[in-house]
Amino acid sequence: MNKGKPGPGQESVWDYPRPPRLEKVDKHLRVEFGGQVVAETTAAYRVLETSHPPTYYFPPEDVRTDFLLPAKGSSICEWKGAASYFDVKVGDRMASRAVWTYLKPKALFVTIAGYFCFYPSKMDVCSVNGEEVSPQEGDFYGGWITKDIIGPFKGGAGTRGW
Repeated sequence: MNKGKPGPGQESVWDYPRPPRLEKVDKHLRVEFGGQVVAETTAAYRVLETSHPPTYYFPPEDVRTDFLLPAKGSSICEWKGAASYFDVKVGDRMASRAVWTYLKPKALFVTIAGYFCFYPSKMDVCSVNGEEVSPQEGDFYGGWITKDIIGPFKGGAGTRGW
């Protein structure tokens, strides 16, 4: 694996910490699906973890929860705790398990209790400050890749053992 060297204004995911760090961001974040803005905020948090592009957590008041339907199943993050999932349904379109939240996260992440995080691969458009993001490969992590984030990124084929 060849770890890239960040250029001016860039961050390498290999400089992110483990355990992950939570930080407040005031960037303009937007999620679109089925011709609707599902979420939009300038008051999010991002989670930074070694080898992963950031995931962004939206405050509930900035999410159209009328488009969210509880989904079956859950998952456990060793750092954040138990995640609950939601489908996104707009008109006749639905994205299964496209959103997650931690209702009772572990102590280091209590700030994002009830905040929503979106898989960009399951939405039509996710953007940071107007830049459309690329989704992290795979269907597990849900990171948002922008031009100021460099990898290589965990999640794709052959990266499980990193």
